[in-house]
Amino acid sequence: MRCLTLAEALVQQHNCSCYFICREHQGNLIDLIQTKGFEVGCLPMPIAEYIPQNNEQKLFHSSWLGVEQQKDVEETIEYLTQNNITPDWLVVDHYALDEDWENELKKSYPNVSILVIDDLADRKHQCDLLLDQNLGASSNKYQKLVNPTKCCVLVGLQYALLRPEFLAERENSLKRRAEPKLENILVNLGGIDKDNLTSQVLYELEKSNLSSSVKITVVMGKTAPHINAIKEIATHSRLNIEVAVNVTDMAKRMAMADLAIGAAGSTSWERCCLGVPTLLLVLAENQKEVADILNQNNIAKLVEIDQISNVISKITLKELSEMSEKSSNLVDGIGAKRVIDKMRDI
Repeated sequence: MRCLTLAEALVQQHNCSCYFICREHQGNLIDLIQTKGFEVGCLPMPIAEYIPQNNEQKLFHSSWLGVEQQKDVEETIEYLTQNNITPDWLVVDHYALDEDWENELKKSYPNVSILVIDDLADRKHQCDLLLDQNLGASSNKYQKLVNPTKCCVLVGLQYALLRPEFLAERENSLKRRAEPKLENILVNLGGIDKDNLTSQVLYELEKSNLSSSVKITVVMGKTAPHINAIKEIATHSRLNIEVAVNVTDMAKRMAMADLAIGAAGSTSWERCCLGVPTLLLVLAENQKEVADILNQNNIAKLVEIDQISNVISKITLKELSEMSEKSSNLVDGIGAKRVIDKMRDI
C-alpha cells in the first residue's frame, strides 16, 4: 500500500510512468494495483513450499519471499527486459530482500537508483535512499547497514507515505472532533485478517456497554478468508454493524469514525493524520515498539483483544479528545511529497 501511495504521487505530481512487480502470494493486492491503472509484472508462486537453505537463512524473513533471492531478482530482470523497461528508480519494499538482490539488479541496470523502504534495520542494503517512516526511527540504526557516502537515510513521520485523500480529509476530520462523541466505531485489522481476530473484537464490543445505536463499520479485503463468518456475526448482533469489503473511500470512513480499533502498522499514520482516537492491537512483532511509544505518550491506547470491552466501557470523551489532538500533531499528510523531492535531488 505504501508503494502504491508513492506511485500515485509520482504520477500525479510529475507524470511518471510506474510499474509494479509482485509475486502471486495468497492475499496479494495485484487486482487492486491494476484497478489503480498500473501495469503489474506477476511473478509466479512456486508449487512447493519454500524453505530457505544455507545463506538464505541469514535473513529472518527469508521464507516470506517464496523463492531464493537469486531467482527473484532473475525473474524481476526478465520482466523488465521483456517489457523494454529501463527504470530510473527501483523501489524495494520487502523484508526478505537485501544487498545481494540489489547488487545483482545493479549489474543489469548500473544507472538505476534504488530506494529501500524498511523499518527493521536487520540487513544490509546497497541503495541511494533508505526510508524508515516510523515514529522514533533513527538514522543511527542504519549506519552500518548502508554506505554512508552514497545513501541518504530518511527517517521519521515527516516522510510517512499517505495517500492524498487523507490530506484532503484532514481539515474536516479535525473540525468535527472539536466536540468529541462516540457514535461511530471503525474496525480494521488489515485486509486479510487470517487469524479471524475481527470476530474476537466484535465479540468484545457485543458484551460492552455500547448502545445499540452506535454504528460499527468493519473494513476488510475481498480475499479475507473469514468474511462470511464476520457477516454472520453482524447479522445476529444487537449492535449496528456494517461489513464493508474492498472500500475505495477509506479516508472518508476514518474521518467519520469517532474511535478506531486497528493494528499498529502503517495505517496508524493514516489515523493520526485524521486525528482518529485509536485502540491499538499488535498483530506482528515489528509493530510492538511503535505501539508502545504511542501508548506511553497517550496518543493511542494499546490493548489486548480481551480488554476491549472493559476499555470501551470506561473510555471518556476527554480521553478521545486528547488522543485526537496528540495524534494529529504527529502526521501532516505530505510525507510522499518530501520523499519525492529527495528522489529528484539525487
